Amino acid sequence: MKSKFIISELSKKYDSFLVLAPVSLELDTGKITTLCGPNGSGKTTFLSCLSGLIRPTSGAVSVDGFDLYKNEVEFHRRVVFVPDVPHFYLELTAWEHLQFVAMANGIIEDFDQRAKALLEKLDLWEARNLFPHNYSRGMRLKMGLALALIRPFTVILLDEPTSALDSTGVEMLINELCLLREQEKTILLSSHDSVFINQLGDNKLKIHHGLIEIE
Repeated sequence: MKSKFIISELSKKYDSFLVLAPVSLELDTGKITTLCGPNGSGKTTFLSCLSGLIRPTSGAVSVDGFDLYKNEVEFHRRVVFVPDVPHFYLELTAWEHLQFVAMANGIIEDFDQRAKALLEKLDLWEARNLFPHNYSRGMRLKMGLALALIRPFTVILLDEPTSALDSTGVEMLINELCLLREQEKTILLSSHDSVFINQLGDNKLKIHHGLIEIE
């Protein structure tokens, strides 16, 4: 059964300033939906509202009938968010971060093999015992992706996933996103990179002054 990710009249205001105008969408399963727009247009606010990182002023978000705030646990079992600037626990190494996420999601079986393969793919294996705050920005972005990919999900949200990656990292990301699309995952990502968007975007959204339109 295909996953349904539904956005209903979602909006965000700060006092009287409208950051995100009311928007209603249903994201397609097995498709990559891209979101583009200038700096300050509301991309990060939109993704943060969808993930629960920021509470919207109005509207609702649900996946497979589970509401973000009424069924928070079931929602977050299915939806994962990779922000532009991932945050980490200061006291955990990269490997321990992955262990923590795997244990929290009840998927510790075969963890060592899966984590090793994932870190090798992301070129982080040799740095697995370092603390992520010692990583470069590109490495931290890949580590955020690793924390998403180590656990099960049906929907993945990514905010500017190429912003700190070199050409090899971008190629790796494209391959991974194509694989996720083949696995019928629902993918929404924001990006400034028009080449990246044109290469991957099955569905395209544009945001300007908080207003989202389908291209």
